[in-house]
Amino acid sequence: DPYRFLPALGELDLHLIREGRHEQLWRALGAEPMTHQGVAGTRFTVWAPNARGVRVAGDFTYWDGTAFPMRSLGAAGVWELFLPGVGEGARYKFEITSQYGGRFLKADPMARRTEVPPDTASIVTSAHYEWGDARWMAHRGDTPVHEAPLSVYEVHLPSWRKGLTYRELAEELPAYVKDLGFTHVELMPVAEHPFGGSWGYQV
Repeated sequence: DPYRFLPALGELDLHLIREGRHEQLWRALGAEPMTHQGVAGTRFTVWAPNARGVRVAGDFTYWDGTAFPMRSLGAAGVWELFLPGVGEGARYKFEITSQYGGRFLKADPMARRTEVPPDTASIVTSAHYEWGDARWMAHRGDTPVHEAPLSVYEVHLPSWRKGLTYRELAEELPAYVKDLGFTHVELMPVAEHPFGGSWGYQV
């Protein structure tokens, strides 16, 4: 029974979301596999301040949107529910009930992984990546930003040297950009977007 579990999102997160000052929303919102109160499962959290109700549906409910109503966590506009037994790889969406009573099945705007279009479900995925830039982060403020040179190379990854994986791009792009004399790289959207030919301009 998911309703026997206390909310898994902390008061500090809710306070910062309410004030619009949360700087790590990817940790607070979305689907987070975790162990909560000694039980393995997934915390589903979404910001829907104008919704009358939110439910989580997925392959684990046979896409029945009535199975798991989420709890409103107050004035922050956040809805949350911990579902025991749901783990990585589960497909899901949020069923939003609008102020006017309409129900809409929506993908998670903070999903870490999505199905390949034309399918549109979000997929429960842990963030396994270990960052290795601690030294750079520690010194990035040493040079005043307004005194440093700035030249931006904008790139659309799927069309820049087609066929390369993200790992291969990460190995080739920095040297290429540096040789051209650019100091920064701006990636055109890599987040999910509704039409591949748009290059992600909607996001």
